[in-house]
Amino acid sequence: IIFLSFRRCLLTALTSCLFWNTFGLSVAMDSKPNVLLFLADDLGIGDIGCYGNNTLRTPNIDHLAREGVKLTQHIAAAPLCTPSRAAFLTGRYPIRSGMASSNRYRALQWNAGSGGLPANETTFARLLQQQGYTTGLIGKWHQGVNCESFNDHCHHPLNHGFDYFYGMPFTLLNNCQENKPPELDAALQAKLWLYSQMIILAVLTLTAGKLTGLISIDWKIIVCFTLVGSLFFISWYSSYGFVQYWNCILMRNHDITEQPMRLERSASLMLREAESFIKRNRHGPFLLFVSFLHVHTPLFTTAKFQGKSHHGVYGDNVEEMDWMVGKILDSLDKEGLKNHTFTYFASDHGGHLEAQDGYAQLGGWNGIYKGGKGMGGWEGGIRVPGIFRWPGALPAGVVIDEPTSLMDIYPTVVHLAGGILPQDRVIDGRNLMPLLQGKAQKSEHEFLFHYCGSYLHAVRWHQKDSGAIWKAHYVTPLFHPPGAGACYGKGVCPCFGEGVTHHDPPLLFDLSRDPSEAKPLTADTEPLFDTVIKKIGRAVEEHRRTLAPVPEQLSLYNIVWKPWLQPCCGTFPFCWCDKEGDNTRSL
Repeated sequence: IIFLSFRRCLLTALTSCLFWNTFGLSVAMDSKPNVLLFLADDLGIGDIGCYGNNTLRTPNIDHLAREGVKLTQHIAAAPLCTPSRAAFLTGRYPIRSGMASSNRYRALQWNAGSGGLPANETTFARLLQQQGYTTGLIGKWHQGVNCESFNDHCHHPLNHGFDYFYGMPFTLLNNCQENKPPELDAALQAKLWLYSQMIILAVLTLTAGKLTGLISIDWKIIVCFTLVGSLFFISWYSSYGFVQYWNCILMRNHDITEQPMRLERSASLMLREAESFIKRNRHGPFLLFVSFLHVHTPLFTTAKFQGKSHHGVYGDNVEEMDWMVGKILDSLDKEGLKNHTFTYFASDHGGHLEAQDGYAQLGGWNGIYKGGKGMGGWEGGIRVPGIFRWPGALPAGVVIDEPTSLMDIYPTVVHLAGGILPQDRVIDGRNLMPLLQGKAQKSEHEFLFHYCGSYLHAVRWHQKDSGAIWKAHYVTPLFHPPGAGACYGKGVCPCFGEGVTHHDPPLLFDLSRDPSEAKPLTADTEPLFDTVIKKIGRAVEEHRRTLAPVPEQLSLYNIVWKPWLQPCCGTFPFCWCDKEGDNTRSL
């Protein structure tokens, strides 16, 4: 009897151990976790300690990596803010939603443009909202505001699944700080002035012809030309003095709280809002997307962090952002939510190499990877940090060297929330949970397509049986000056035209052997050259068959400033307000 009792106890203990070893994650997985997403702006992969930087101090982000999973091949779907964030929110290449540009303006230029994330796109926020999540966005949006009137809010975060929004509907620019040189595209200003002159000349010619009887034309056509010309002229005029008032604003939901925003307190406000959102939604489940204004120019940093880093104002800004990450994570701990929150940190694309002030570097460092922001093919423009933490559900201190994408966040968080992916469209992201938990050893991505605007620049093929990661470049930018590694003097490298080189056959690299893309392979040096190029070529053809024509959200008409779309606190054009007052705490 004693032996049988002992055997029964032993069997129970072994069964219990087996259950917890096999299903120990189920406790965390059974319930819907909170989701906390951090997305930095223009941060280079080489700017963080856990990715090899030993001179910038990022202890909080590094600690996040030690407690979770670090990805070393985490890829943005675009090398600029607007399209990359559109892909992040929708799990789809930007070209599918119309957020990829065929002109040289690859990001939204004004709050009062009519382009933006289309209303028929379904964000992960919308799907989590449908699963009972309270959803919030703190920080940068840059996906548009209005379509037809100043208050239709068709592109606004609240129209895309977020219950709460506090932040910039646009993005930081040098224009937001009075002592900085204007950053709005000088070439755009010149083009607006040229178009204004051409249309005015046409109107004068048509009017003179109509009055003298030399031209038979309806006055309505002349009036239409006049209105269009006025639009281009006002846009040109506005770009010289009103950018700070019309682009650099803060909103709470649909209400403007600061116009123009005061940069010296923006970090305090963002931090306060993030902590407050966590506290009031501590009973969950919640989705909080913290979309940092850091580390985009003008790199405004509070006094506490000024002059403290070894890398000037850029390093100061990075270290301030890391501190903010730590404070927000502390809020999770304070509310007892750490083990019940799926946390993620990344950057929207690579560091901005061309951002300089004399000899001072104002953009990020992309480590060993060639290129940077704006370059659709080179690794430095698209390879970004990717860190996940969920104690009890994800292992700690794990590094995964498999190709993944920012688009993967979409199906991953939808899966965690118990939602269903849209069945009426292509979703390019893949659920990362099997890979993060060690249940899968290989990424689900076989091919990743690297766009610059709407132009396909490169393709990555993950040959899973051999471990090779082939990358074929069809188009690469011409560096200026030659060999400089960036397009200095041009803002960012172009996607097409005289500023790029087309390669036939494509430049081919094996990133598993040459991650810096230093030595292109040839048919003489790589026996599989022709096989790989043909395989990738067939993948491109198949990918293009999945694309459908959609309205281009970044067309010149959609990005041009339209007075009737301008968000305004006060009486237009005298837009000004400060509803925050001094109700902020010092950092």
